[in-house]
Amino acid sequence: MKKYYPWVLVALLWFVALLNYMDRQMLSTMQEAMKVDIAELNHAEAFGALMAVFLWVYGLVSPFAGIIADRANRKWLVVGSIFVWSAVTLLMGYAESFNQLYWLRAFMGISEALYIPAALSLIADWHEGKSRSLAIGIHMTGLYVGQAVGGFGATLAAMLSWNAAFHWFGIIGIVYSIVLLLFMKESPKHGQKRTSQEEAKTSKNPFRGLSIVCSTWAFWVILFYFAVPSLPGWATKNWLPTLFANSLNIPMSTAGPMSTITIAVSSFIGVIMGGIVSDRWVQRNLCGRVYTSAIGLALTVPALMLLGFGHSLVAFVGAGLCFGIGYGMFDANNMPILCQFISSKYRSTAYGIMNMTGVFAGAVVTQVLGKWTDGGNLGLGFAILGGIVVLALVLQLSCLKPTTDNME
Repeated sequence: MKKYYPWVLVALLWFVALLNYMDRQMLSTMQEAMKVDIAELNHAEAFGALMAVFLWVYGLVSPFAGIIADRANRKWLVVGSIFVWSAVTLLMGYAESFNQLYWLRAFMGISEALYIPAALSLIADWHEGKSRSLAIGIHMTGLYVGQAVGGFGATLAAMLSWNAAFHWFGIIGIVYSIVLLLFMKESPKHGQKRTSQEEAKTSKNPFRGLSIVCSTWAFWVILFYFAVPSLPGWATKNWLPTLFANSLNIPMSTAGPMSTITIAVSSFIGVIMGGIVSDRWVQRNLCGRVYTSAIGLALTVPALMLLGFGHSLVAFVGAGLCFGIGYGMFDANNMPILCQFISSKYRSTAYGIMNMTGVFAGAVVTQVLGKWTDGGNLGLGFAILGGIVVLALVLQLSCLKPTTDNME
């Protein structure tokens, strides 16, 4: 079981990742169905605020989620997280006003923030050496499939109702939390007893890891190159269905699945490619993970330009495929690159800070693009994001020079 459990863990968490993104993504395609019952959603700016509150709360909680994951049992964090956000999804189906949706969406941000730092550090602990990027990449495919399935929210709402869509997805998550409770295990290395009195004293300070992470200069470079691509990353998650619908003059029930499936399928390919290439390249060159991530980022730049200025179905789908492959290669290597610079004792804390920064960037771009959508400039916003990504790419290649593949 020791030999196979690392991959069993990836399989278990893959479905959690799917539910994580499905429950948050489905809202982005259901504006048309929901605005019949909730008048405020007739305005794109109000809808953008509803999407953004999740990101602001999620971002604020993320560093604390990372600190907790470095010190607590990550199995219980994951189980508790999926149970709570699924219960919130269920309750959203009973919402009757914008304020109720707003506060439920905010509470979902708290519960979902606990998941990613704990899950990725857990996978990194179980997968060392030759399988780390691939394992994390496979886990990330769950996020992309969840994003694609969430794109069918509008379709399900059209078939049944938007209330029923929230109800069923919430019930599925609650049931799966019981499965995790039975089969998921914490890494034996996590939370081992301190070997000296000095380490025991420092362990009592919950912010000790935060100070160590923030004093590492390479972490600030990683933080910047992670945050900048988060702008287009969140833009595609929250506004690509709208861009497809407006630019191609198709209904949201068609644009939602088309856009999310395009990104999900290509991202699926990207993370598998990025994981395999990175795991092999790093055996010959310690910068292999950095280079693999850089290739992925480079692919997103022309894709964003084409999304911004394209006017045909072929252009939009082609740009979406290119963006997904590139972003997948980038996504699969974030935690593995972090492992090259940050000790295993503080990786959840470090990723929590990264998650906060990336999500705050996403919250800003979500609200800004909401205003630009009302002004008819959504495509231009996507094109501008492509230019910003170039800055992160230059900094990444200039400054990240790892000396090990697994910082102890």
